Amino acid sequence: MTPGSMKAGYGLTVRWSLADAPSTIAADLREYVVGTSMARFMFLDGLAFKTWRMREGEWFEGTYVFDTARDRDEFRAGFEQTAAESPGSVLIGSAPEVIEDFEVVAIAEGPAGFRRGAGPGTMHDEDG
Repeated sequence: MTPGSMKAGYGLTVRWSLADAPSTIAADLREYVVGTSMARFMFLDGLAFKTWRMREGEWFEGTYVFDTARDRDEFRAGFEQTAAESPGSVLIGSAPEVIEDFEVVAIAEGPAGFRRGAGPGTMHDEDG
């Protein structure tokens, strides 16, 4: 297989501003993601992986990588119809500011591998 024929994936970013969100939003989002959202996406057809990213007080983001453009586009179309009423939007108090496709050029998995499950929460990993 030549490098040009390999595909890494089809990405989608959904980002909310946390500027006007409730003061408890970081903890609320962590609880929602770990307690509810992760299970929903573990079985989404066509999804290779999803990460939830956050900069407290700034933004919260779902980053998706799908196996095919069709899988991504179908998910995006359905999500956009209900984005303002999605659980994340309800918790945050506003609809996403950004919903955009992107190309995943490559994925490199290092020796530590992918970790599944909750992140560090409010702990700060000085080595990371």
